[in-house]
Amino acid sequence: MLPESHSLQQLFLDLVERHYAEDVGIREPQVVDYVAHLLYDFCDTEQLFKIRSEAGLPLNDVGEMLLESDPVFGPASSFDRERQVRKHIGDYTLFFAGMFPESINRFRLRRNRVESLLDWVKAGKHSYYVVSKFEYFEYAKVAPLFAHLAANFEQCVYGLNMVKNDLQEMQHPIAVKTCDLIM
Repeated sequence: MLPESHSLQQLFLDLVERHYAEDVGIREPQVVDYVAHLLYDFCDTEQLFKIRSEAGLPLNDVGEMLLESDPVFGPASSFDRERQVRKHIGDYTLFFAGMFPESINRFRLRRNRVESLLDWVKAGKHSYYVVSKFEYFEYAKVAPLFAHLAANFEQCVYGLNMVKNDLQEMQHPIAVKTCDLIM
């Protein structure tokens, strides 16, 4: 786990803040902070794959996560568990759709995966919407954040894609500049 004051966290915050403001028009500090912190948290694969099945196996299939989140017909033991899993589905789909959209097709092409039937963006957007409806008691303060994430899911994905492009350019600045000149 990276320390809370790691310089990577500030880099993510700067990139998300710039692209969300300039490219998609999201200037809400709570949303920017949340998405930047999400990027930082998901640097740790334990956080990326923290939702586990009843058998204790990490779930990386969005369809299986949706089944896991069901407190009535599925294995979710409570509505708090539903909220936890739904929040993770929103985070997971936002992260992959924004940072690694090319990987979604690979996920979908694999056989025997429930998620091949799902629209990732729709699943993430709806999951954040469900989380926003937990608007009482300890969840009251953050419910509007998740409502905003649900309403602007596609813009958040697009902004993350811009962050990804910047990170790729930072990793290989000469190669990217050369490719731009050729095209």
